[in-house]
Amino acid sequence: MKQLKEYTIPFVGLKQGIHQFEYTIDNSFFEHFEYDEFNAADVSLVIEFNKKATMLELLFKASGTVNVNCDKTNEPYDQSIESELFLVIKFGDEFNDENEDLLILPHGEFEVNVAQYVYELIVLAVPSKRIHPGVKDGTLQSDILKKLEELSPKEKKNDDQNEETDPRWDKLKNLLNDK
Repeated sequence: MKQLKEYTIPFVGLKQGIHQFEYTIDNSFFEHFEYDEFNAADVSLVIEFNKKATMLELLFKASGTVNVNCDKTNEPYDQSIESELFLVIKFGDEFNDENEDLLILPHGEFEVNVAQYVYELIVLAVPSKRIHPGVKDGTLQSDILKKLEELSPKEKKNDDQNEETDPRWDKLKNLLNDK
């Protein structure tokens, strides 16, 4: 996977203080990561870049919609997402990204590529169980929903009078009632 150059922030020429970077994320961004779960994406991303003397602080804010397929009916729908990520960048002897909230860059680095963090922020903002809003409120009419309803197990009414039970279990039930 090649790095996306527009997500590389050269921080060496920036003055200390807060800088803001804005991006619009669409499906072409996810094609670089070979991620095809989204039918379409329209996410706006704002990165607040705070340059300090010895470290960098980045606050990622993503909001927008991604078009995904429902897990129940496979119908496409727009899932709204809102997510934030706070990242601290420090400088050390060697590159280290083992901690998800802390990135260590080697001394002498002059730029940072944030594409991987943007990708993870958006993908993890989508719920793991994606249900079409029409399924939740009952407005979606679908052949799949009708078939699921038809094949779902029917509830059986439990009639204690007509059902014979093992007398050993009845004795155990009495233990609960004798308190």
